[in-house]
Amino acid sequence: MTITRGRAVAETLVAATMFATTGTARALGVPGASPVGVGAGRLVVGGVGLLLVARLSGVAIRPRRPWLIVLSAGLVAVFQLAFFAGLDRAGVAVGTVVTIGSGPPLAGLIALLVGQGRPTRRWVGATAIAVVGIAVLASPTTSMVDPVGVGLALVAGLGYAGYTVTTKAAIATGESSLAVMTSSFGLAGALLVPAFLLSGPGWVAHPSGVVTVVYLGIFPTVVAYVLFGRALRQLPAPTVTTLVLAEPVIASALGVFVLGERPGIGAAIGAALVLAGLLLVATDRVGSAP
Repeated sequence: MTITRGRAVAETLVAATMFATTGTARALGVPGASPVGVGAGRLVVGGVGLLLVARLSGVAIRPRRPWLIVLSAGLVAVFQLAFFAGLDRAGVAVGTVVTIGSGPPLAGLIALLVGQGRPTRRWVGATAIAVVGIAVLASPTTSMVDPVGVGLALVAGLGYAGYTVTTKAAIATGESSLAVMTSSFGLAGALLVPAFLLSGPGWVAHPSGVVTVVYLGIFPTVVAYVLFGRALRQLPAPTVTTLVLAEPVIASALGVFVLGERPGIGAAIGAALVLAGLLLVATDRVGSAP
């Protein structure tokens, strides 16, 4: 189904909102849960959920370019494992900043290299403003930053950007976005079953563990990525990754109203910069820069 550009922007922002609940859900879940186990469990549940949605929707899973699906699934698995491991080493603030903040420029570069078009000048400027805003929003209060954690977060950002561009390429072959998402996440979930089992999944036996993994698998994965895929059918991959920069802003708001965190004036300035960048992207025209 073809949707308008405005609706695609709105659905991307809804997806970003759901992505933003990931950290809060994990914080409210089982404290002793392994970050790798949480990421793998989320993907296993999400992969099964997407398969059910595709089956109920009557969508056939017959990839026209199987190698794109395999590549996409591998990038999803890399993103999930590196992201949660990065958060564990570098902290939620720094890990999220590096991962989400590196996504748009990496996606723009990869899209350019694979021939998906040259980003507009407005996108470049808006993305720069938003990335600076994210750095201000969640800047660490200490200079002691774990370099391994930052490196893992960069790997996660590369996986996220590569997955977005690869998914866009698969959808461009004429496949249903739901079919592409289902194939990618279903295969990625299968790839991460061993990681889930080896991570010590005993926390899932707790009621809060079940609620956490089911919530993460359904809302920030199934629902969010269905919307994400629909948006990719209409919008360039770099535009989608920039709009998803709304995630840290919303995550910070959840931290204030749900977890009782008290950010300073810097967070407000950072949020304003991100929102300004998102507004510029949302009103940009699709196309190549002159």
